[in-house]
Amino acid sequence: MRYQPLPSELYVTNRQRLYALLPPRSVVILHSNDVLPSNADGSLGFVQNSDLFYLSGIDQEETILVLFPDAGDPKQREMLFVRETNETIAVWEGEKLSKETASAHSGISRIHWLQDFETQFRAVMCQADQVFLNSNEHQRATIPTETREHRFTLRCQSEYPLHDYRRLAPLMHDLRCIKQPAELASLNEAIRITSDGFNRLLKFVKPGVHEFEIEAELAHEFTRQRARGFAYTPIIGSGANACVLHYITNHCECKDGEMLLLDIAANYGNYNADLTRTIPVNGKFTPRQRQVYEAVLRVFKKCCAMLRPGVIIREYQEQVGLLMTEELIGLGLLNREDVEKQDPEKPLYKKYFPHGTSHHLGIDVHDVGHTWKPIQPGMVFTVEPGIYIREEGMGIRLENDILIGEHGNTDLMAHIPIEVDEIEALMLR
Repeated sequence: MRYQPLPSELYVTNRQRLYALLPPRSVVILHSNDVLPSNADGSLGFVQNSDLFYLSGIDQEETILVLFPDAGDPKQREMLFVRETNETIAVWEGEKLSKETASAHSGISRIHWLQDFETQFRAVMCQADQVFLNSNEHQRATIPTETREHRFTLRCQSEYPLHDYRRLAPLMHDLRCIKQPAELASLNEAIRITSDGFNRLLKFVKPGVHEFEIEAELAHEFTRQRARGFAYTPIIGSGANACVLHYITNHCECKDGEMLLLDIAANYGNYNADLTRTIPVNGKFTPRQRQVYEAVLRVFKKCCAMLRPGVIIREYQEQVGLLMTEELIGLGLLNREDVEKQDPEKPLYKKYFPHGTSHHLGIDVHDVGHTWKPIQPGMVFTVEPGIYIREEGMGIRLENDILIGEHGNTDLMAHIPIEVDEIEALMLR
C-alpha cells in the first residue's frame, strides 16, 4: 500500500456511530465501486466507494460490507467479504488482501471470501426487518452508468420484495461531514504534499513554460511523496484560460505578463486537499493584476471569518455576493446605480463570480453534507472566491481548506503563500 493506513479504531468508531442511527433489526449492505472498462482489455483506475471506505478502511475492488448489529449470531453482526487470491491473480495482478490483513485494516473479525456472500446474505435477510442500501445522492452527481450498488438494489427488491428498504445515504452524509481526528491527519498530509507541490512551482514557472509541464512537475512531486496522485483533474490555466472554470486541457504556453491560475491538490489515503492560487507568470504582478488579486484576497479573508457554527451555506453565499459586489464596483467592473436596479434573482456580480464560495471537503473533493443545515464544529470547508474578467483575459481565484472550530476556525493551508509580496519574493529568488 502506497499510503500509511489509518488506525482500525477509526472505522470501528465510524460503524458504532452508524449503529446509533439505525432502527432495530436493520441490516446495512455496501458494495465497492466497479472496475470500469476503457477499451480492448483495458480498465480505468480503481477508486473505492467512499462510504464503504469510511466504514471499513478497505481499498480493494470486489468488496462487500454487511453490518447487522442485532443479529442473533454474533458472527453475523459485522462481515466483510473480499476477493480470494490465487496463484494466477498473484502472478498477473499482484498481492491482494489476506483475511488477516483485511481484519487488521478494518477492525472486523469476520472476514469471508467473496464466494461465501450468497449464503450469509440469505441468512441475514431472513432475520432483518429494515434493509439499508446505498446510492450516490450527491446533489451535483450525474450518473449515466448503472453502478454495482444500483444493480444490487434491484436484485434485493426483486428477490425480497416484502422487506422495508431504507436509504443509507442521508445517514452517511450526517456522519461523514464531521471529521474525526484521524481523518484530519490524512487530510493534513494531503495538504502538506500539496504545499510542497505549489512551492516547487514557484521556482519553476516562467514565461515559455507550458501548462502541461507544470502538471508534470506536480505529478512528480505528489507521487514521490506517496500521494495517489491528483485529488481531481488539475486546472492549470494561463491568461484567458483562467476564465474557464473547469479548464483541464492544460496545453498552452504561459506567456510573459499573464496570470496563471492553479487549482491543484493531492489525494493521500483517499482524503483530498483542494488548493487554488493565482500567480504572475513572470513573477511580478502588474498594478491591475495586484488590484484585482487584492480584491479577491479581501473577500477570501472575510469569508474565512464568516464561516462559523450555526451559519447556513445558502445565507453565507448571499453575504459573499454583497462583499463581491462592493469589490467589483471598486474595480470599475460594476456600476452602483445598475446594482441598485438589478434583478435580485440575477445579481450582476455573477458575471464576474459565477460559482459558489465553499463546499464540504474530505474523502470526496465535493464531500457529502447538507448545505441547508447549520454548519457544525468539525466540518471542513473550502473557501474559494474568484473574479474572472474575460474582456481583460484574466481570472483570479484563491482557495484554502478551513476546519470549523467551536471557538475559532483553523486555516489548514495558512502556511501556503498567498500574499502578493510573499509570492513575488518566492518567485523572484
